[in-house]
Amino acid sequence: MEASLKQTFQGINVSLISSGGGVFEVTLNGELIFSKKALNRFPEQGEIEQLIGQS
Repeated sequence: MEASLKQTFQGINVSLISSGGGVFEVTLNGELIFSKKALNRFPEQGEIEQLIGQS
């Protein structure tokens, strides 16, 4: 996913931060835009890109 985001959004700073307990969260400019914990699911294909594009 990291490579895909970097390719889609040139110049974006993307990094994977290791965590435990099944946490998967995506923040953009300090704002939470996706939370697996809150939604109880992983993002669908293209969902993160769509959320970034809307922000």
